[in-house]
Amino acid sequence: MCKSISVIVGSLRRESYARKIALNAIKHFPDGYSARILEIRHLPLYDFDYDDPEVVDKATPPEYTTFRRDIKASAGVLFVTPENNRTIPACLKNAIDIGSKPNNDVAWKNLPAGIISHSVGRMGGYSSQKNLKLALSYFDMPMPGQPEVFIGQSPTLVSASGAITSEKTIEFLRDYVHRFIELVDARRDINRGGRPS
Repeated sequence: MCKSISVIVGSLRRESYARKIALNAIKHFPDGYSARILEIRHLPLYDFDYDDPEVVDKATPPEYTTFRRDIKASAGVLFVTPENNRTIPACLKNAIDIGSKPNNDVAWKNLPAGIISHSVGRMGGYSSQKNLKLALSYFDMPMPGQPEVFIGQSPTLVSASGAITSEKTIEFLRDYVHRFIELVDARRDINRGGRPS
């Protein structure tokens, strides 16, 4: 049975570099894994009223329910994000907030996570990655250690067809995906409560 990996792209633009990088990263997942982009563009802006049991006149959007179900069914989540104004894009933070509720059934809890960030400048989305890690730290999500993946000057590394043209960057992505897979495999005998099964 294939392990499902949800790939979340922190950009809504169809031709974004983040999406192109994500599609390149997906190619490095081996047999036994099914990695696919889990779209977040359709998610309504988070409103706690939807999850407040005392609010009875606002039903939880079906998009929330489906997204949470898909995350919980994943063996791991790979985030690929640009940097917007020194932090993560609003659409990505919205997705994180949706997955963080309800409090007694957090979709992200103990789920292995990988992060690839990029920017058109030289810093490679350093601030966005650090802010994303801060947002995810509350959920005890294990992540690969060093080296982290910051892809700088991304427009110079991706061709018009969407392929990454730098062999060094390709190898860097391949290595990170493999280390992420090792983390997912190491967690497979641990239940979502974080205790040995």
